[in-house]
Amino acid sequence: MTLPPDPAERATQPSLHAFEALVEVVQRLRKECPWDRAQTHETVRHLIIEEAYEAVDAIERGRYDDLMQELGDLALQIVFHSIMAEEEGRFSLSQLLNATCEKLVRRHPHVYGEQSVDGVDQVLANWEEIKQKERQGRRVLGGVPAHLPALLSAHRMQEKAAGVGFDFDSEADTWAKVEEEVQEFREVSGGPQDDRENEFGDLLFALVNYARRTDINAENALRAANAKFKRRFAFMEDRLKGRRLRDVSLAEMDLHWDAAKQEERAS
Repeated sequence: MTLPPDPAERATQPSLHAFEALVEVVQRLRKECPWDRAQTHETVRHLIIEEAYEAVDAIERGRYDDLMQELGDLALQIVFHSIMAEEEGRFSLSQLLNATCEKLVRRHPHVYGEQSVDGVDQVLANWEEIKQKERQGRRVLGGVPAHLPALLSAHRMQEKAAGVGFDFDSEADTWAKVEEEVQEFREVSGGPQDDRENEFGDLLFALVNYARRTDINAENALRAANAKFKRRFAFMEDRLKGRRLRDVSLAEMDLHWDAAKQEERAS
């Protein structure tokens, strides 16, 4: 098959051709654009995180036109870093894609092999077991990135530990640990800052673990709670427009806050 010579024209073709067009565009930019040519993995590493968060934000807002744009920006970062790595002789984009395909096939023996599974839990357990074999003795928690948000990092560490059997026997035991940490935090409530911070961290960790056991992602839950708080606060500000919030009593603020909650329930 002969591909259209112009990347812009090729981008209107099926997805494989469009991906090739993106690769060609980035390769040309690396050669002909002074800014693109000057970049390194280190100078643009933050963009991977920013674009990923913007994609998550688009999903949470249900803005799928925005999601298309943000996923495109994320794909650009993947291609950009891969091309830089190929220029440095580290690995090629083809090696990256082939390795990913091989990994997915290897970690889905119930799809590509003879293994059978009973449900999602067994799929996840098999996934972690296969990953441990691939790591050949590397530490169980070694694959959790250091820069993950704290709640998500706790969730992933607990998930990995549970995958090798280090977990509470029941949901009730998991909640009992939360209650234990609440009591320990209360005991240091008037103590030194370091002690209070340490015990509060233990409490948060225990709460994340309980959330995980009950199929709640604490990071997603807190992001949703933050968005809800921001939405209700904006509602209250609109109701009090023209007045300084500092001059409004807490009781009146609570009335508008309750009105925001009622409106949400009615919508």
